[in-house]
Amino acid sequence: MDYPIFQSIVNKINGSLLKRNINVTKFRTWDEPKINAAGLEFYIDLSQSTNHLKSLSINFDWDRFREASLARQLNGTDSHPILQSETFTTTSVKPIIDIEVTWHFREDRCQPDNSNGDANFRIQKAGEWMNEASEQVNELLLSDDIITRWHIEVDGDKNGKYLSAINLISYFQYSFTDIESLKEVHKFVDRKLVHLLYKAKRVVEMVDKTVQDHAA
Repeated sequence: MDYPIFQSIVNKINGSLLKRNINVTKFRTWDEPKINAAGLEFYIDLSQSTNHLKSLSINFDWDRFREASLARQLNGTDSHPILQSETFTTTSVKPIIDIEVTWHFREDRCQPDNSNGDANFRIQKAGEWMNEASEQVNELLLSDDIITRWHIEVDGDKNGKYLSAINLISYFQYSFTDIESLKEVHKFVDRKLVHLLYKAKRVVEMVDKTVQDHAA
Protein backbone atom coordinates (compact mmCIF):
# COMPACT_ATOMS: atom_id res chain seq x y z
CA MET A 1 0.00 0.00 0.00
CA ASP A 2 1.60 3.23 -1.21
CA TYR A 3 -0.09 5.35 1.47
CA PRO A 4 2.39 5.85 4.34
CA ILE A 5 0.19 8.31 6.23
CA PHE A 6 -2.91 6.15 5.95
CA GLN A 7 -0.86 3.05 6.84
CA SER A 8 0.28 4.81 10.01
CA ILE A 9 -3.40 5.54 10.78
CA VAL A 10 -4.20 1.85 10.26
CA ASN A 11 -1.39 0.88 12.63
CA LYS A 12 -2.65 3.35 15.23
CA ILE A 13 -6.20 1.94 15.01
CA ASN A 14 -4.91 -1.63 15.28
CA GLY A 15 -2.84 -0.77 18.34
CA SER A 16 -5.76 1.02 19.99
CA LEU A 17 -8.07 -1.96 19.43
CA LEU A 18 -5.52 -4.38 20.88
CA LYS A 19 -5.15 -2.23 24.00
CA ARG A 20 -8.92 -2.30 24.53
CA ASN A 21 -9.08 -6.09 24.27
CA ILE A 22 -11.88 -5.88 21.70
CA ASN A 23 -12.86 -9.12 19.96
CA VAL A 24 -11.91 -8.20 16.39
CA THR A 25 -12.68 -11.11 14.08
CA LYS A 26 -11.50 -9.50 10.85
CA PHE A 27 -9.01 -6.69 10.18
CA ARG A 28 -7.92 -6.00 6.63
CA THR A 29 -6.72 -3.18 4.41
CA TRP A 30 -7.49 -2.91 0.73
CA ASP A 31 -5.95 -1.00 -2.17
CA GLU A 32 -7.52 -0.34 -5.57
CA PRO A 33 -4.83 1.37 -7.73
CA LYS A 34 -7.17 1.75 -10.72
CA ILE A 35 -9.41 4.13 -8.78
CA ASN A 36 -6.67 5.57 -6.53
CA ALA A 37 -8.50 4.34 -3.43
CA ALA A 38 -7.58 2.50 -0.26
CA GLY A 39 -9.29 1.59 2.96
CA LEU A 40 -9.51 -0.35 6.19
CA GLU A 41 -12.26 -2.73 7.27
CA PHE A 42 -12.64 -4.50 10.58
CA TYR A 43 -15.35 -6.52 12.32
CA ILE A 44 -16.13 -6.79 16.03
CA ASP A 45 -18.00 -9.89 17.25
CA LEU A 46 -21.23 -9.11 19.13
CA SER A 47 -22.77 -12.58 19.16
CA GLN A 48 -21.58 -13.37 22.68
CA SER A 49 -22.45 -10.01 24.22
CA THR A 50 -25.88 -9.28 22.71
CA ASN A 51 -29.09 -11.17 22.01
CA HIS A 52 -29.95 -9.76 18.61
CA LEU A 53 -26.76 -8.65 16.84
CA LYS A 54 -24.03 -10.61 15.10
CA SER A 55 -21.30 -8.05 14.60
CA LEU A 56 -20.24 -4.45 14.15
CA SER A 57 -18.17 -3.47 11.13
CA ILE A 58 -16.29 -0.22 10.62
CA ASN A 59 -14.90 0.83 7.24
CA PHE A 60 -12.47 3.70 6.66
CA ASP A 61 -12.28 5.02 3.08
CA TRP A 62 -9.26 6.96 1.80
CA ASP A 63 -7.64 7.81 -1.54
CA ARG A 64 -4.46 9.19 -3.10
CA PHE A 65 -5.86 12.69 -3.41
CA ARG A 66 -6.61 12.94 0.30
CA GLU A 67 -3.27 11.32 1.13
CA ALA A 68 -1.50 13.96 -0.99
CA SER A 69 -3.53 16.79 0.53
CA LEU A 70 -2.65 15.71 4.06
CA ALA A 71 1.00 15.12 3.12
CA ARG A 72 1.27 18.71 1.84
CA GLN A 73 -0.25 19.94 5.07
CA LEU A 74 1.95 18.07 7.56
CA ASN A 75 5.42 19.08 8.65
CA GLY A 76 8.25 16.79 7.53
CA THR A 77 6.42 14.95 4.74
CA ASP A 78 7.93 16.71 1.72
CA SER A 79 9.48 13.44 0.54
CA HIS A 80 6.15 11.59 0.56
CA PRO A 81 6.12 9.36 -2.58
CA ILE A 82 2.75 10.62 -3.81
CA LEU A 83 4.00 14.22 -3.78
CA GLN A 84 6.58 13.26 -6.40
CA SER A 85 3.74 13.09 -8.93
CA GLU A 86 2.50 16.39 -10.35
CA THR A 87 -0.99 14.89 -10.66
CA PHE A 88 -1.38 14.83 -6.89
CA THR A 89 0.64 17.87 -5.84
CA THR A 90 -2.02 20.23 -7.18
CA THR A 91 -5.11 18.50 -5.82
CA SER A 92 -7.59 20.69 -3.94
CA VAL A 93 -9.34 17.77 -2.23
CA LYS A 94 -9.68 18.25 1.53
CA PRO A 95 -8.14 15.61 3.83
CA ILE A 96 -11.42 14.15 5.09
CA ILE A 97 -11.78 10.49 6.00
CA ASP A 98 -15.10 8.73 5.36
CA ILE A 99 -16.22 6.10 7.85
CA GLU A 100 -19.08 3.65 7.51
CA VAL A 101 -20.30 1.95 10.69
CA THR A 102 -22.65 -1.01 10.27
CA TRP A 103 -24.55 -2.95 12.90
CA HIS A 104 -25.36 -6.47 11.61
CA PHE A 105 -28.45 -8.07 13.17
CA ARG A 106 -29.39 -11.70 13.70
CA GLU A 107 -32.37 -11.97 11.38
CA ASP A 108 -33.68 -15.14 13.06
CA ARG A 109 -34.02 -13.32 16.41
CA CYS A 110 -35.42 -10.02 15.13
CA GLN A 111 -38.73 -11.16 13.64
CA PRO A 112 -41.33 -13.85 14.35
CA ASP A 113 -40.50 -17.39 13.30
CA ASN A 114 -43.85 -17.91 11.59
CA SER A 115 -46.57 -15.87 9.93
CA ASN A 116 -50.07 -15.44 11.41
CA GLY A 117 -51.58 -15.95 7.98
CA ASP A 118 -50.61 -12.49 6.71
CA ALA A 119 -47.84 -12.74 4.12
CA ASN A 120 -46.27 -9.50 5.44
CA PHE A 121 -46.64 -10.28 9.16
CA ARG A 122 -42.98 -10.93 9.92
CA ILE A 123 -41.80 -7.82 8.07
CA GLN A 124 -44.41 -5.66 9.78
CA LYS A 125 -43.41 -6.91 13.23
CA ALA A 126 -39.74 -6.23 12.50
CA GLY A 127 -40.69 -2.79 11.20
CA GLU A 128 -42.18 -1.87 14.58
CA TRP A 129 -38.93 -2.15 16.51
CA MET A 130 -36.92 -0.75 13.60
CA ASN A 131 -39.00 2.45 13.58
CA GLU A 132 -38.53 2.89 17.32
CA ALA A 133 -34.82 2.12 17.07
CA SER A 134 -34.43 4.70 14.28
CA GLU A 135 -35.85 7.44 16.50
CA GLN A 136 -33.54 6.53 19.36
CA VAL A 137 -30.44 6.26 17.19
CA ASN A 138 -31.14 9.52 15.36
CA GLU A 139 -31.47 11.30 18.70
CA LEU A 140 -28.25 9.76 20.00
CA LEU A 141 -26.27 10.67 16.88
CA LEU A 142 -27.87 14.07 16.30
CA SER A 143 -24.77 16.00 17.38
CA ASP A 144 -22.59 14.01 14.96
CA ASP A 145 -24.49 15.42 11.96
CA ILE A 146 -24.43 12.12 10.09
CA ILE A 147 -26.62 10.02 7.83
CA THR A 148 -28.12 6.81 9.23
CA ARG A 149 -30.19 4.33 7.23
CA TRP A 150 -31.42 0.74 7.24
CA HIS A 151 -30.28 -1.81 4.69
CA ILE A 152 -32.63 -4.78 4.49
CA GLU A 153 -33.10 -7.71 2.15
CA VAL A 154 -36.45 -9.41 1.68
CA ASP A 155 -36.96 -13.07 0.89
CA GLY A 156 -39.95 -15.39 0.96
CA ASP A 157 -41.07 -18.86 1.90
CA LYS A 158 -44.36 -20.74 2.12
CA ASN A 159 -45.49 -18.47 4.99
CA GLY A 160 -44.83 -15.21 3.17
CA LYS A 161 -42.12 -12.57 3.26
CA TYR A 162 -39.34 -12.19 5.81
CA LEU A 163 -36.14 -10.17 6.23
CA SER A 164 -33.08 -12.15 5.20
CA ALA A 165 -30.68 -9.31 6.09
CA ILE A 166 -31.02 -6.46 8.60
CA ASN A 167 -28.24 -3.87 8.84
CA LEU A 168 -28.19 -0.39 10.34
CA ILE A 169 -25.60 1.88 8.71
CA SER A 170 -24.24 5.26 9.81
CA TYR A 171 -21.86 7.44 7.78
CA PHE A 172 -19.33 9.59 9.63
CA GLN A 173 -16.78 12.09 8.29
CA TYR A 174 -13.76 13.49 10.11
CA SER A 175 -11.54 16.24 8.75
CA PHE A 176 -7.77 16.46 9.28
CA THR A 177 -7.79 20.12 8.26
CA ASP A 178 -5.48 22.31 10.41
CA ILE A 179 -3.55 19.32 11.77
CA GLU A 180 0.16 19.98 11.31
CA SER A 181 2.05 16.85 12.35
CA LEU A 182 1.77 13.07 12.12
CA LYS A 183 1.77 12.92 15.92
CA GLU A 184 -1.32 15.15 15.97
CA VAL A 185 -2.93 12.92 13.33
CA HIS A 186 -2.47 9.90 15.58
CA LYS A 187 -3.91 11.70 18.61
CA PHE A 188 -6.88 12.83 16.54
CA VAL A 189 -7.48 9.31 15.18
CA ASP A 190 -7.28 7.78 18.65
CA ARG A 191 -9.77 10.31 20.02
CA LYS A 192 -12.23 9.79 17.18
CA LEU A 193 -11.94 6.01 17.41
CA VAL A 194 -12.89 6.20 21.08
CA HIS A 195 -15.85 8.39 20.11
CA LEU A 196 -16.95 5.95 17.39
CA LEU A 197 -16.69 2.92 19.66
CA TYR A 198 -18.59 4.67 22.44
CA LYS A 199 -21.44 5.70 20.13
CA ALA A 200 -21.47 2.26 18.51
CA LYS A 201 -21.76 0.60 21.93
CA ARG A 202 -24.62 2.91 22.92
CA VAL A 203 -26.45 2.02 19.70
CA VAL A 204 -25.92 -1.68 20.40
CA GLU A 205 -27.40 -1.33 23.88
CA MET A 206 -30.39 0.65 22.63
CA VAL A 207 -31.33 -1.49 19.65
CA ASP A 208 -30.78 -4.76 21.49
CA LYS A 209 -33.21 -3.63 24.17
CA THR A 210 -35.69 -2.29 21.62
CA VAL A 211 -35.90 -5.64 19.83
CA GLN A 212 -36.28 -7.38 23.19
CA ASP A 213 -39.11 -5.06 24.28
CA HIS A 214 -41.07 -5.73 21.09
CA ALA A 215 -40.47 -9.44 21.27
CA ALA A 216 -41.71 -9.67 24.88
